[in-house]
Amino acid sequence: MQNFELTILGSSSATPTSTRNPTAQLLNIAERFFLIDCGEATQIQLRRYKIKFQRINHIFISHLHGDHYLGLIGLLSSMHLLGRTVDMHIYCPPELEEIINVHFKYSLTNLKFNIIYHPHKYISNDLIFEDKKVQVRTILLNHRIPCCGFLFTEKPLPARITKEIIQEYKIAVEQIPAIKNGADFITAEGEFIPNNKLVSNYLRPRSYAYCSDTSYDESIIEFIQGIDLLYHEATFMHDMLPRAKETYHTTALQAAALAKKADVHKLMIGHYSARYKDLQPLLEEAQSVFPNTVLAIEGKSTVVDHYPIEGESKTENKGSLQPI
Repeated sequence: MQNFELTILGSSSATPTSTRNPTAQLLNIAERFFLIDCGEATQIQLRRYKIKFQRINHIFISHLHGDHYLGLIGLLSSMHLLGRTVDMHIYCPPELEEIINVHFKYSLTNLKFNIIYHPHKYISNDLIFEDKKVQVRTILLNHRIPCCGFLFTEKPLPARITKEIIQEYKIAVEQIPAIKNGADFITAEGEFIPNNKLVSNYLRPRSYAYCSDTSYDESIIEFIQGIDLLYHEATFMHDMLPRAKETYHTTALQAAALAKKADVHKLMIGHYSARYKDLQPLLEEAQSVFPNTVLAIEGKSTVVDHYPIEGESKTENKGSLQPI
């Protein structure tokens, strides 16, 4: 099974604390390493968790509040000093190119590698990256300045065929790939065996949605419906709802309500206000609505599991849906 693993590098909101850094995440899908936002100390966190800089070829920046991109120039500089020559692709607000160019202009830095910018169009469901293993689409968020989330979806995987089936029907090795991709089989005796009797465990492609800074906004539900893992900001507890509305942020309870309405499998909350030393109350508030909620904890990796297309069973989330 190919990798689909999320590592949290930073989980704080506007200001870091002594134990939490601004937002940054690393997503590994089939050995494609995607950096999602790049707050201060991101390169330090990459070193701390023994993640090689040069394996990252794609960086996604949600918006231009500093806690989501101020670590980027330092990271690019270190990649340059370490001898990187491979192109770097950055998916970002269009103004970020000017910001980076100004810095390198006045520091007289000539990078040894090219930066290829892919500016946001600020629409949902815009396909911004695709290869043989994965595709990435945007999710338009509702923040104080233009902001995009990202939906990462695994490409469909071949079905599985057991050794017992191979031996029973004497299937040649060179015929297995075609069967995994839907072909029927005819035995040496001329017996027709339909594909559905040969393969099992059709695996649903896995998915991860990253929703960074945003107000509570049900318009995103259609784009995150039924996904495996949803990261949604939960800057405040619900008793701070007026502050959340003022700053275009979300409470833990609201994040859980969205996860419940979108019928996602698991919710991860993060982007915590520095006012919260203890994160347990945020977790408990979210779990009161959506039990399958976890905290974004720096250094912790979460593997997104497969669920069969047929007969899959999600964890039930029967928490009470409080007023939001």
